[in-house]
This record gives sequence, structure tokens and C-alpha cells, in this order.
Amino acid sequence: MKTITTALAAHIAGEVTTLSNCWKLRRRDGVIIGFTDHDSDLIIDSLSYNAASGFTPSAIQNTSSLSVDNLDVEGLLTNGNITEEDIMAGRYDFAEIEIFKVNYNDLTQGKLMLRRGWLGEVSMIKQQFVAEVRGLMQRLSQTIGELYSPSCRAAFADERCKIDPEIYTVNGNVTEIISNLEFKDSGRLEAGGLYNFGKITFTSGANNGLSMEVKEFINGGRIILVLPMPYNIGAGDSYNMTQGCDKTLITCKNQYNNVYNFRGEPHVPGLDNMLETAGTRTK
Repeated sequence: MKTITTALAAHIAGEVTTLSNCWKLRRRDGVIIGFTDHDSDLIIDSLSYNAASGFTPSAIQNTSSLSVDNLDVEGLLTNGNITEEDIMAGRYDFAEIEIFKVNYNDLTQGKLMLRRGWLGEVSMIKQQFVAEVRGLMQRLSQTIGELYSPSCRAAFADERCKIDPEIYTVNGNVTEIISNLEFKDSGRLEAGGLYNFGKITFTSGANNGLSMEVKEFINGGRIILVLPMPYNIGAGDSYNMTQGCDKTLITCKNQYNNVYNFRGEPHVPGLDNMLETAGTRTK
């Protein structure tokens, strides 16, 4: 059930309305920005809702079942508040969003809340972005339990792995830039492959605070990332880099001596083995 003031309800019931849609985004880093499809900016609850946003929502779907309600929001990258670099950097991933209507001629009438939820997948098409908005029921769409697997299900150095990441983390600086996907640190003298599947976090430069998985670490300090960094990597940029794990029992034992916390079942027979055994028994 939606709550609405008597004044706003009367306005909506009238023959002529002056309504506009508003979007309020709260990113995980605490930044709050607002947008409206009105032709001029609106100030609502001390927050400025920018009119030059180019936002277009799809039809809002609500159901009485426990299925996840969702809609899409499209927008053009013509507003300085939302940039392609920020989207690629993941700054809008899982941002909280509120969508509501107001009477732009009388904001004291309050809001008609249309949807509250979180942004899901954000895709880019040239100079346009499409963001999926997931409803509150998304919080209940969680996987209960786990499937067994021969590889470890824990993330490296998390609360189940229990490894202290500081022991396996090094600091460095970029000395040669090949691209936003690849660079070198001539001070890295470790053996190749040591940081494969690891994570690098930049501590200065345009990518300060952003992290990316390491695809390959090559002798001579050459580092190849899984995906390019959203901002340009600069010579002298500092970083922290943590070793990774391929989630096999051999690596867990030989490299980290952490078999006790291995979260996999490497000795469970696979489907092929079980079918072969079953076929042998029927002969």
C-alpha cells in the first residue's frame, strides 16, 4: 500500500496535473545524487534534482507474489554527475535508488513513492547506459546452502579461508605503462605466477581506491589485469597487490599450508566416475 498526502491525491485526481518523476541514487560510497524529468532543477528535502539527466524509465511492474519486481532505467551520458568512467569503475553497482512523483508546482504536497530498491546490472551502449532496478524482494533472493565441488568455495583470505592477507600483500609503484590492462613494476623480483588470481588495489593516481583481479604476473614485474582499469594508469602510481589462489587442494597445501580450512571436496567422485562404477556393477 502506497502512502500519499491528501493534497497530492486530490491533485492527481484532477483533470490537469503537473507531475514529474524523480530519481534519488545513494551510492555505496555515500554519495547521493538526484535527477528529474522536469525541465528545470527541483530542490526536494535539501537535495538538488538535476533536470539535464536524460533519464527514461520503463513501465514499473508490481506484483502481489514473492517474485522480484524490476524495471530498467535508461540515460544518456550527457550529465557530469554520471560518467562512463564511474560506471565502469563500479561506483554505481548496487546503489540504492528511490523513484517517486511530485507536483513540481507545489512540492509541499509530498511524494508518491513508486519504487525503492537497488541497481543491478548496468550496461553501456555507446553514450547510453541501462540500469536494472531490483525491488526490495531482491534481498530475499539468496542461495541457501552450497553445492559440493572439487575446488575451494572460499574467497582468498576471507573469514572461511582464515589466511591473513597482510602476510601475502606487497606494495609497489608503476614504472612502465603498456595500457590500462597491462603495466610493469621493475621493482618486482618475485617469480612469475606468484600473484596470478590475486588482487591489486591502487593507492594513488586516477584509480585510487579501485581494485582489479590479476590475470597473470610475469617475470620482470609485468602485471596483466583481468579487465582494464576505468581510469588511465600513470607512471609512479602506487598499489597494493595480494597473492591469489587457484582454489585447488595442491595450492592450498603447498603454497599456503592451509588444508585445514580448504572449503572443497576434491576426493568426491565425479559424475563420469559414478556412471562408470554403476555400469561395472550391472555387468
